[in-house]
Amino acid sequence: MSAHGVSAPIAVGMWSHERSLADRLSELWAYRHLVRNLVIRDLKVRYKNSVLGFFWSLASPLLMMFVFWIVFGVWMGQRDIRLFHVFVLTAILPWNWFSTAVAGGINSIVGNAALINKVYFPREVLPISIVLSEMINFLLAVPVLFGIILLSGSPLTAAALWLPVIIGIQATFTLGVVLLLATANVYYRDTTMIMDVALLAWFFLTPIVYPMSNLANVTVPLGDGISAMRLSYIVNPMASLISSYRVVLYGSPEGPPGMPDLLFLGRTAVTALIILAIGYAVFLRHSGRFGEEV
Repeated sequence: MSAHGVSAPIAVGMWSHERSLADRLSELWAYRHLVRNLVIRDLKVRYKNSVLGFFWSLASPLLMMFVFWIVFGVWMGQRDIRLFHVFVLTAILPWNWFSTAVAGGINSIVGNAALINKVYFPREVLPISIVLSEMINFLLAVPVLFGIILLSGSPLTAAALWLPVIIGIQATFTLGVVLLLATANVYYRDTTMIMDVALLAWFFLTPIVYPMSNLANVTVPLGDGISAMRLSYIVNPMASLISSYRVVLYGSPEGPPGMPDLLFLGRTAVTALIILAIGYAVFLRHSGRFGEEV
């Protein structure tokens, strides 16, 4: 007999592909307390025996901001960007959430092999808990970002009220990516090493330490030619998300924060939903075999 009184044969049957999406989501909701406990466990383990504890969620991006300000703002001539430290920090925080969620989520199934083989529960609980715990770290740092913005003399306008929408879109996209990669890592353990390199490349292809406008006049030789900025927005949802964070919190190098372009934000949301749908479909298709493979 396994958790919640589900016997092993019944648990195996529960992975049948005949079950509807509504049934799976209903079951996932029933296990929401397990998600909460896993998130709490992850946060406790992360900061156990740490002198600064959860303050590392604040100190780490601030240290990164300082390093980027020195390297890119002073040494590499980006000082002409208004409030360069705020410009960088508004991008580092969401990027850290994404990259750490991906790095941790890849191993969320393989790393819990003992739990998967002993207890029945919806397997998607594991990657979801990783994404949520990293989101909490991000949210802990947001008030510090607000403080730095205000202390720098930049206003927090009504446009900041769009922040929960942008956060929701990023959570959707991040979960979709994590579900895909966690599934791939069950069958191909090289996924972790590949993503270490891919995340580094992804970082520099995302406008974190430079404005996206730098790519406006760069043409990529595809078809009749396409702007590198437009191509980046099409193929890199993180570029779109970080641009949206900057619009509502920082503004632009030329002006204060403003309202996001709803069409632009809507396209990003649709892309995030598509990635989540694909990731969840792939995850559910293979989740019944995770116990055999891990």
